[in-house]
Amino acid sequence: MRIRNAFPVFGLLATLALAGCSTTSESASVDSAGPTVQTAQIFNDAYGLTSDAGYSLPAIPIDRVKPEFRRQIVGYQSDERPGTIIVNTRERHLYYILPNDKAVRYGIGVGKQGFAWSGTAYVAWKQEWPNWHPPKEMAVRRPEIAKYVEDGMGPGLTNPLGARAMYLFNEEGKDTLFRLHGTPEWASIGTAASSGCIRLMNQDVIDLYSRVRPGKTTSKVIVIQ
Repeated sequence: MRIRNAFPVFGLLATLALAGCSTTSESASVDSAGPTVQTAQIFNDAYGLTSDAGYSLPAIPIDRVKPEFRRQIVGYQSDERPGTIIVNTRERHLYYILPNDKAVRYGIGVGKQGFAWSGTAYVAWKQEWPNWHPPKEMAVRRPEIAKYVEDGMGPGLTNPLGARAMYLFNEEGKDTLFRLHGTPEWASIGTAASSGCIRLMNQDVIDLYSRVRPGKTTSKVIVIQ
């Protein structure tokens, strides 16, 4: 499979105000592994108890996560430059492009139909252990989170954004309100969940975060359906 710039760019299809990055899983997982790729290395040992910035991230029972959703280096032909992120929502995979036709592949959870979006963006900035500010529209649907709209939920093990967040802006430099972020709900990986953001297991988002260099020319993000 060769990924080219000819992927259709549909723009952001979701209403931006609806993007709240909740991690509540509601839909069934997808069993398809997508295009055939050759695994060069799989990081089964990367999901143990992790100390980070004073927090102790619980170990993930990785044997309960399908192998296709565990972090791994895969063969992946692409015309995109190294450092590009390609999110394939149907596969439930995120690819971080490496040199020499390889990529780091991560399992992800995605927004359910109706919150789905596609297009081209970039990581404008990133944050360790971020605060979470749900939009007002989400608070209408879920009154129990209304208190966080203005003040935000502070960082912590139960924060829906997890250990890291990367903030996607469109090509015009405007915040899309969509994020690449961690989640404490490892079982949601491989599923479609209730909001439109892209989530990774906390141990994986820490790894991806360390690789990403924010900026329009250094952190292109392509989201495809």
